[in-house]
Amino acid sequence: MKYSSEPLLNSSQQDWEEVGSGIQRKITGFNNDIMMVLVKFEKGGIGELHSHIHSQSTYIESGTFEVTIAGKTELLKQGDCFLVPPNAIHGVVCTAEGILVDVFNPIRKDFIDE
Repeated sequence: MKYSSEPLLNSSQQDWEEVGSGIQRKITGFNNDIMMVLVKFEKGGIGELHSHIHSQSTYIESGTFEVTIAGKTELLKQGDCFLVPPNAIHGVVCTAEGILVDVFNPIRKDFIDE
């Protein structure tokens, strides 16, 4: 099945989707190869430890996060990045309200099919 979004998206016209306590997301663009997702956290929001088959590259647009990847935890802030290899256990705790920009390959079909 072919997946795609519009080539030009106005993010302000998209709604945030509730995905957990203090966490919202917005899929901002994708095709069969790549997907970008904004994830907004309130202070104290927790992205529980989990793993998936996807490579994930994340840019911290705003806020401060305790990021754990494969048992190692660091405090990262606006402008920092992290890379999650496929199947690595990872998660975040938001220590100051912010937004993560996640990029996945392959795309998260589970996000589209929900």
